[in-house]
Parts: sequence; structure tokens; C-alpha cells
Amino acid sequence: MRSKTSRSGAEPDDQAAELDRTDRRILKLLQDDATLSNVALAEQVSLSPAACLRRVEKLKRDGVISRVVAHLDPEQLQAGMVVLIGVVLDRSTPESFAAFEEAAQKVSGCMECHVVTGEFDYFMLVRTRDSQSFNRLHAEQLLYLPGVRQIRSFMGLRQVVSTHKVPM
Repeated sequence: MRSKTSRSGAEPDDQAAELDRTDRRILKLLQDDATLSNVALAEQVSLSPAACLRRVEKLKRDGVISRVVAHLDPEQLQAGMVVLIGVVLDRSTPESFAAFEEAAQKVSGCMECHVVTGEFDYFMLVRTRDSQSFNRLHAEQLLYLPGVRQIRSFMGLRQVVSTHKVPM
């Protein structure tokens, strides 16, 4: 069986090996500030603007840079409460997983949903305004997720670590 290759022709596991020190420096700088101009970025990595732009475009083409977004302050947008939700399904069938995953994508404020090991099948990370708004979300949406046997919610009291930076 043939393994998948990236657009650059490299094996997926070899993608990280293809990144040289300059690529890694570019990525670290862009993780800190994606609004850096190409000229400023090029200057910081000792490349010409044209060479720097070619590298950034290749990183985008290869999927290393998947998208550029603005990080918003959830407190300012009345979504300061974080709730982690452990979900256990009543059946472990492909159909049950597919139905749940499709429905989970529509849950208001759901930022992430992961298949996990251990006592839960999934963990969801949901942002909401406060405990009352979470209570409404629970009553109006979470209780109606298909195939769910158990839901356990854990409200975040204080954020200790949160980063968007991928370790390199």
C-alpha cells in the first residue's frame, strides 16, 4: 500500500524534517505576530523580501501554515466562561460516532471537540457567557445530542495556560 504524500512530494512524517532553521524562525515569528509585513519578516530572518515571500508561500502551499486568523478576547465578547464537557456515547459504532460528531459541530460556542481515551468518548471545549447561559445551552442543545448516555461538565475557574503556539 502506498503512503500519502504532501503536495511537495514528501512523506507527511518528513514534513518537519524539510523545515530548515530559517523556515522555523519564520514560523516562530509569525506565531508571535502574523501581521508582520513581509519586509519586516525578511529583515528579521536575514533574507531578501522576495526570498522570504517565496518561503512563506511554500509553507502555505505545503499546509504548514494552514490559515491566518485574529485571536479575539473572549471576555470582551461575553464568552469568558470555559466549560470542558466529557461525553460518553451509549454505543461505540461508526454510525453513533458520525451522528454525534455531525451534531457537535452545531453546538453553540463549541470551540473544540476531541475523541479521547479513558472513561469518556469525547471532550468538548465550549465557551459561553456565564453559568446561566451554559445552563440554557445544556438544556436546549447538549441534552439532545444523538447517542449520548452521559455528559459531565467541568466549568473553568481560572485559566492557567492558553497558547496558540505550536511547539517546534
